[in-house]
Amino acid sequence: MHILGISCYYHDAAAALLREGQLVAAAEEERFSRIKHDYSFPRNAIRFCLEAGGIRGSDLDYVVFFEKPFRKLDRILMTVLQTYPQSWKAFRESMITWMIDKLWVGSTIESELGVPKEKVMFCEHHLSHAASAFLCSPFEEAAILTVDGVGEWVTAAWGVARGNEIRLLKQIEFPHSLGLLYSAFTAFLGFEVNEGEYKVMGMAPYGQPRYLDKVWKLIRQNSDGSFSLDMGYFCFHHSTDRTFNGRFVELFGEPRPPRMPFFTKASGFPKYFGEPPANYEEMCRVNQHYADIAASIQRVTEELLLSMARHLHQQTGLKKLCIAGGVGLNSVANARILRETPFEELFVQPAAGDGGGALGAALWAYNTLLGRPRTFRMDHAYWGLAYSPAEIGTFLEQNNVRHRFIARDDELLDEVVEYLMQGKVVGWFQGRFEWGPRALGNRSILADPRNSEMKDIVNAKIKFREPYRPFAPSVLSECAETYFDLPRAAHHYPARYMLCVVPVKQSKQCILPAITHVDGSGRLQTVFRDQSQRYYRLIERFGQATGVPVVLNTSFNLKGEPIVTSPADALRTFSKSEMDCLVLENFIVEKASC
Repeated sequence: MHILGISCYYHDAAAALLREGQLVAAAEEERFSRIKHDYSFPRNAIRFCLEAGGIRGSDLDYVVFFEKPFRKLDRILMTVLQTYPQSWKAFRESMITWMIDKLWVGSTIESELGVPKEKVMFCEHHLSHAASAFLCSPFEEAAILTVDGVGEWVTAAWGVARGNEIRLLKQIEFPHSLGLLYSAFTAFLGFEVNEGEYKVMGMAPYGQPRYLDKVWKLIRQNSDGSFSLDMGYFCFHHSTDRTFNGRFVELFGEPRPPRMPFFTKASGFPKYFGEPPANYEEMCRVNQHYADIAASIQRVTEELLLSMARHLHQQTGLKKLCIAGGVGLNSVANARILRETPFEELFVQPAAGDGGGALGAALWAYNTLLGRPRTFRMDHAYWGLAYSPAEIGTFLEQNNVRHRFIARDDELLDEVVEYLMQGKVVGWFQGRFEWGPRALGNRSILADPRNSEMKDIVNAKIKFREPYRPFAPSVLSECAETYFDLPRAAHHYPARYMLCVVPVKQSKQCILPAITHVDGSGRLQTVFRDQSQRYYRLIERFGQATGVPVVLNTSFNLKGEPIVTSPADALRTFSKSEMDCLVLENFIVEKASC
């Protein structure tokens, strides 16, 4: 039996294919279209999944969409009526979009894939999220928490799951949304909504939560873990281009200009910014204000999630928790849930946002709706497209790219280790690309974490991005507890997917300066030999050579672009940056040879 899950028309469109309940392939559309957070119908991702499964659309038994469009239309119409006349513009634009695409998604699926309408199913948005977390987790029984911006009506839900059954017991409905609250601050701080939330999380450690009292003015927290927003400060419920209003500005001050360079006394003034401005001290003070606001909304977000999790534990008495929804990518909050609630084990879907809904919808149909037993467990996130050595070699030859082919892996790995030890930055391309927003060693940029200058080098010469953005450490799973404060580190699934931020041990911070954030933390990735053999061996050899089995890992892309998919994407990114070396499976391209 083949089941295809699809998500699209909001952001992070994706497709995932199951065969007899086992995941065959999963990918987001942006990896093929090269449009970041591409929301369009995922034709390319679907084509990839079908080719990976060796089937055509007509061979599918079911296609499942990750939400129910008519229920979403109901929410939009009700919101427009309740907020008219402010909402007239939002109504006009929403109706244009709905009439063209969203309302007819079922017909689009039928025509694109050649499947009859009786094979097309629709799953509720937050049920898709819940299924994406629980049904591929290692747990037979668990509590479930899903939190995002908004689905049809629901913005957060919690419940329980056993076997292949999922029951959502409580929900919070639009416009009361933790995801949209965080997005309002994302916009206020000068970042793009649905893109810059992780920048807020990265900025927060440079500040102090001095504005907690003001943030809490926006929210009423209830004893059962739920909450509501004071909508007098927001306009996302009736505007297409603004999330907060004048009262919000009166409370927090003027929004941060998007192009304003960010630096504080704690961050210093990076060399790649050029000469410090004449008003350096004043700019530090202004930026500190925004960093303090970022710290405040981050802290409140964590407290709201902790409250939900604690209440859910009280209600269920379960020791294991599954999380999905875009807010599940808040890796600082995930670590606090693991550390500060009675839950002992946590599984977060690595594609926690809308993209993951494609997988959840397919799993829900197979395991829950059809009642088939669970046989799939997500132990890794390598579900994308791979390129063979023959394909890579042909590409390099046809494009006259000078390269070296090293047949023996041991020799190749030793050479890459030598590059890293020399302070060089390496583009690392191997195997199938990752599912979700994190680069986990198959499409990564690597560097030596012991080099205190490496953070600025990678930010300035390769990523062209803000100095407050941290880099992740990839560490051998069995060595993680030596460097990071995470007991039983190899046991915790979020650490496999860079989904928890934990303290770097005090004694190790001076050894790992390039991956230690300003607050002494790191968003680690534990690497396992069974799931990522080649990447594991690279880190292992680096550890043998240096005594430190950790590498700096950041996503293989330039600022504003999706992570690379193909050798062509990798070479283009390599050529536009100041990376020193590109490794495409067993091929090495050096900058001097391009």
